[in-house]
Amino acid sequence: MSGAARALYVAEPPLQYLVRPSLVVDCSVLAGLLFQEHWIEEARQRIEGRSLKAPWLLDIEITNVAVKKHRAGFTELARDGLEGYVAMDIERFATPSLQVHVLAIRYQLSAYDAAYLWLAAELKCPLATFDEKLAGAAQTHLSQLP
Repeated sequence: MSGAARALYVAEPPLQYLVRPSLVVDCSVLAGLLFQEHWIEEARQRIEGRSLKAPWLLDIEITNVAVKKHRAGFTELARDGLEGYVAMDIERFATPSLQVHVLAIRYQLSAYDAAYLWLAAELKCPLATFDEKLAGAAQTHLSQLP
């Protein structure tokens, strides 16, 4: 190796990762927006300017909300909400069954909720939810991360 100075190169993605901090969102947050629940404004304010992340199961959960709305007679709202969801920019992730299971048992959560918790811990980013039990587990678990 010669004594010549070497150049250090750093490749970075667009500055969006600095401007739009990550946020894991669960179904309760997005349902408020998409299906015009009474918590719509609080949900909108919380996710504004964020890079949204979720486990793949969010697709099924949102679709299930749309099905329930449709069955309750809110056909147009169900369709519009689902179309709005499809248009949203949400990065989705696979979640490991064994690790999700461990979190579900540890915090007495459903596997669905534990998947959101696992993802927030994996990405080391905040988790937004209107579910009090999931929020409590997230506060405990995320505060213990190294």
